[in-house]
Amino acid sequence: MRYCINCCIHLLPNDLHRQCFRCRGPNHNNQKCPVCKGENKIPLYTDSKQMKLLAVLEVRTDHRESWNGFFCLRKGKLCSLIFGLIIMTLVMASYILTGAKHGLLLIPSPFHYGPFTSNPSLMDNESFSDVKDHYQPSKMNISYVKDYPSVKLIIDTITSKIEFITRQRPDLEDLRKQEPHMFSVIPNKFLPNSKNPCWYEEYRGNTTTDPYATNSYALYSKRFRTIFDYLRKVFWNHLYHYKDKHYRLRCLPHFYIIGQPKCGTTDLYDRLRLHPDVRFSAIKEPHWWTRKRFGIIRLRDGFHDRYPVEDYLDLFDLAAHQIQGVLQSEAAKERGKMNNIVIGEASASTMWDNNAWIFFYDNGTEGEPPFLIQDFIHAFQPNAKLIVMLRDPVERLYSDYLYFASANKSVEDFHEKVAESLQLFENCMLDYSLRACVYNNTLNNAMPVRLQVGLYVVYLLDWLTVFNKDQILVLRLEDHASNVKYTMHMVFQFLDLGPLSEKQEALITKSPASNTRRPEDRSLGPMLPTTKAILRDFYRPFNTKLAQVLFDDAFLWKRT
Repeated sequence: MRYCINCCIHLLPNDLHRQCFRCRGPNHNNQKCPVCKGENKIPLYTDSKQMKLLAVLEVRTDHRESWNGFFCLRKGKLCSLIFGLIIMTLVMASYILTGAKHGLLLIPSPFHYGPFTSNPSLMDNESFSDVKDHYQPSKMNISYVKDYPSVKLIIDTITSKIEFITRQRPDLEDLRKQEPHMFSVIPNKFLPNSKNPCWYEEYRGNTTTDPYATNSYALYSKRFRTIFDYLRKVFWNHLYHYKDKHYRLRCLPHFYIIGQPKCGTTDLYDRLRLHPDVRFSAIKEPHWWTRKRFGIIRLRDGFHDRYPVEDYLDLFDLAAHQIQGVLQSEAAKERGKMNNIVIGEASASTMWDNNAWIFFYDNGTEGEPPFLIQDFIHAFQPNAKLIVMLRDPVERLYSDYLYFASANKSVEDFHEKVAESLQLFENCMLDYSLRACVYNNTLNNAMPVRLQVGLYVVYLLDWLTVFNKDQILVLRLEDHASNVKYTMHMVFQFLDLGPLSEKQEALITKSPASNTRRPEDRSLGPMLPTTKAILRDFYRPFNTKLAQVLFDDAFLWKRT
């Protein structure tokens, strides 16, 4: 009997010999076999008896060739295993990344409400025609098109519950009871020769006293400490001395840029502060009226110590120093001359954020806040001027999502968050009024995206209950972006600012836009057409009312 030493295969049964990886033929021939032939190939002969025991043969031969077959076989299996693992990994990655987009996940999304129908008659043809002008259909969006009829039912329910009811203004005495300290600090009369509400306050400290030692803005934020270090150095130089007493000039803003976030308020602020007659608070957005006076830095972090009104007034000391210098120099020359410097403040939360009321004020009627920010501002500054910059609420919401979302941003994720927020808003509207839902802290924190910020007319109507219409300038970001010079002239006229030289005007109007969308956010592209159609339907009745209030159809945002 003959054996193939290289393969160690028993060659007696010819049918087994076919399995020999090296020899492969039914008739093994040592001379013809490409593996066995050669000088070092040693054939082994035994008698004709069939072997029943496994013989272990040790043959001194070329190790490379004797083990070549074994390693080749092992390499083949190893390569097959690695290739299979790579394929499996790619399949799993593809499933994880795209499964949700195609509706393939084993666990259905909780935001697809009920069975979806694909009946095109349920679609809003007008909305989709608008979308098609800007976007091409995508295969990835098919599952989300099916969401539209079901989400549209939610929007219809919300629309049917909308009522614009005028709120009742609180009495001044009720405001005093809520904020007695604030009313004790801010007087009801101001200096007559300043556009700003300014007054002199006695300072009882001495030269070794740090006037900003307890200021919460300086304590809680490192980036503001440089500002306060400078204020400490110049503080005593700007005190007014009269009859052995020291007085400091205190001022509140003449105007407020009150909203809305992601609507161009930063760009407006950056341009406006270039005007020689305009001064702003030391911090662009103090958020004092809406958050800090309640001790809120971030609502999710709980409450801190409340920032007293003195901390807020400290932010205007730089501007007050300049105003005082002008007043004193002009007093010697021409007493009674009006000072032209105006102070502004630009917290974009002022218009809409009343989330803290429920923690500090007694519950209002059916969940509505009994006091709003504008009630207190008007109590102290009935002549204040207010600037509002608005934007298509659909695009504002997407920009807001891109700016504040921390991870896993995508158009699909945005769609899901919009659908979830709409259902939460609907649940509130079934039990409460529109105003109660808009100012509902629990609802606003639960919604994944800030739908309520785009309900501009709800907030504007509430501001109009305390301020006259001619005290509020409402601008559109779309107009500002297309003609900066025109919108800035409107602002200058509204604030009654002095004329500018051509060089000053060019500096203000030709500066590049501020706070534009980040490159990584631009790479995500526009929102899904279906998402845009859903949001257009949701905001339409609010935009219609806004256009009626302002007598301007541009606020319908039919084309932006």
